[in-house]
Amino acid sequence: MGRPMTGTPNPSSAGSSGAARVQTKISVTDPKIMVNLLGAKDEILRLIERTLASDVHVRGNEITITGDPAENATAERLFSELIELIERGETLSVDSVRRTAAMLEDATAERPAEVLTLNILSRRGKTIRPKTLGQKRYVDSIDENTIVFGIGPAGTGKTYLAMAKAVQALTAKQVSRIILTRPAVEAGERLGFLPGTLNEKIDPYLRPLYDALHDMLDPESIPRLMAAGTIEVAPLAYMRGRTLNDAFIILDEAQNTTPEQMKMFLTRLGFGAKIVVTGDVTQVDLPGGTTSGLKVVREILQNVEDVHFAELSSSDVVRHRLVAEIVDAYARYDDEQERAATQSVHAVPGRAASGGRTGRRR
Repeated sequence: MGRPMTGTPNPSSAGSSGAARVQTKISVTDPKIMVNLLGAKDEILRLIERTLASDVHVRGNEITITGDPAENATAERLFSELIELIERGETLSVDSVRRTAAMLEDATAERPAEVLTLNILSRRGKTIRPKTLGQKRYVDSIDENTIVFGIGPAGTGKTYLAMAKAVQALTAKQVSRIILTRPAVEAGERLGFLPGTLNEKIDPYLRPLYDALHDMLDPESIPRLMAAGTIEVAPLAYMRGRTLNDAFIILDEAQNTTPEQMKMFLTRLGFGAKIVVTGDVTQVDLPGGTTSGLKVVREILQNVEDVHFAELSSSDVVRHRLVAEIVDAYARYDDEQERAATQSVHAVPGRAASGGRTGRRR
């Protein structure tokens, strides 16, 4: 493991803050840990060097950090968290180092090593766990509340983590069944024109849920569980008129529900049940002029006890790095379009800003 050693002042140079630069040494006694810290072809070490303000030099089993005391303290904490990740069985990756550094920079109360090693579900050597602080808080909120709304852009793990928690609850016998549903908005009234049986017609809209299930359960067990009613995957319309007891219920793509559908779904909640609603309010596929039930439900339920709204952002995207940048770029574009529309309304003399923002120009 790594052990920080006493800092040595170096008065001949000063850091960005004007303080004397000091040296801090970390001794890594386990060679396997050092190999992991360096990464293939020193890839991890080079990323750490780019991340830190202090200079980092590795020789043998010793890491020497040179910089301002405050910068060195940040570097020490980063190495400490990374070493603990390795000791907990993690193999460091570029993404895990970046996420650890980001959490330290944000000075969060949760330790990165604790966030990144929280196991939700393990199957065939694959472990599902949160990869960001936002995901960790989302997962915790599912444990702590009866109804949770996971709202955020694509790639933040909203549905995948909710399904992992559902399988975990089923395995632990906290619930007796899992119900997965989503609105088949794109089909609309055109289902009758599609070839095949009803199940074949709705299958494309439910396929992402089946795919996630296959990641979390033995594929051969899924048909048996579905035949027994232990797992149900169905369109939202199938929920009407039912009371769902002792179930973990997930509504996916909830931005494509109307307010009436959202109310219908939430009132299906029975005793011993838990509901997770996931969606992205920036990707609504409802016909023009139709209000999204996900957009208005916060205003309606924000003060109701045991209902929690978990917000995920581009910093929680765990797909390709570009996905987070695309999400942010679209958010900036939408903000600019909204500002331009507001300004154009205010620029017309005597025109009221009907349905939009009102303001007084001076």
